[in-house]
Amino acid sequence: MASEEGVVIACHTKADFDAHMAKAKEAGKLVIIDFTASWCGPCRFIAPLFVEHAKKFTQAVFLKVDVDELKEVAAAYDVEAMPTFHFVKNGVTVETVVGARKENLLAQIEKHCAAAVPAASA
Repeated sequence: MASEEGVVIACHTKADFDAHMAKAKEAGKLVIIDFTASWCGPCRFIAPLFVEHAKKFTQAVFLKVDVDELKEVAAAYDVEAMPTFHFVKNGVTVETVVGARKENLLAQIEKHCAAAVPAASA
C-alpha cells in the first residue's frame, strides 16, 4: 500500500472509514477526522488548510467524512454542525473542534501531534 502520510484521505464507505481507523489505532497514530458537507461554505473555506496541516503533521492520519455520504459515521460521532473535527487516539475522541476556526484547529493539531511524537531513540 502506498504511503498515506501528508494527505487527507476521503472516506466514501463505512468499511473504508473503519479500515483507516483500525489501521491508525494499530499503529498508535492520532486520527483527525474532518466531518464536512458539500453544501457547507465554512467547510469549503477550511478544507485547503486541513490539506496543508496534513502535509505538515505527517505523524497523524487525516480523514475526511462527508456527513451526507456517511450518515452512520457522523451519527456515531454526534456530529451536529459542520465542519466538526474529531481528534481520535486509540479509538477514543480526545478533542473536538466545531466550526471553521482555523487558529483553534491548528492549536489542537499542534497540541495533540506534539503529544503523539514518540521520544527519539538515542
